[in-house]
Amino acid sequence: MVMHNNHVVYSNRKHKIIKGDTVMVCVGKDKGKIGKVLKVKISKKINSIKLLIEGCAISTKHIKPTQNSPGRIEHKESYIDISNVAFYSKDASMCTKIGYRIIDGTKQRFAKAFNKVIIDN
Repeated sequence: MVMHNNHVVYSNRKHKIIKGDTVMVCVGKDKGKIGKVLKVKISKKINSIKLLIEGCAISTKHIKPTQNSPGRIEHKESYIDISNVAFYSKDASMCTKIGYRIIDGTKQRFAKAFNKVIIDN
């Protein structure tokens, strides 16, 4: 634990969901949607982990017209906090928590609900 500008920062905070995982959104307007994690954003200053998920939390941005380009409306994904999603297994078609286990000297992730090793992409 480290103090940074009057904020407590856990410099060794680990996240179990990584880029390429399939997750299900548990909270918000996109509740129940399933998507792939495109990017993981870790902010040590405010101690948060946010995920960019394919097809979830779509926001609209209006681009003002200029002399060179016409105006347009862009739709893109926004970040979702890691606490609002759960790992989704396509094999079992269900959400599960993730744990770590040491197998043959290597640390591997496994699904706690059905006790199966998760193969990283």
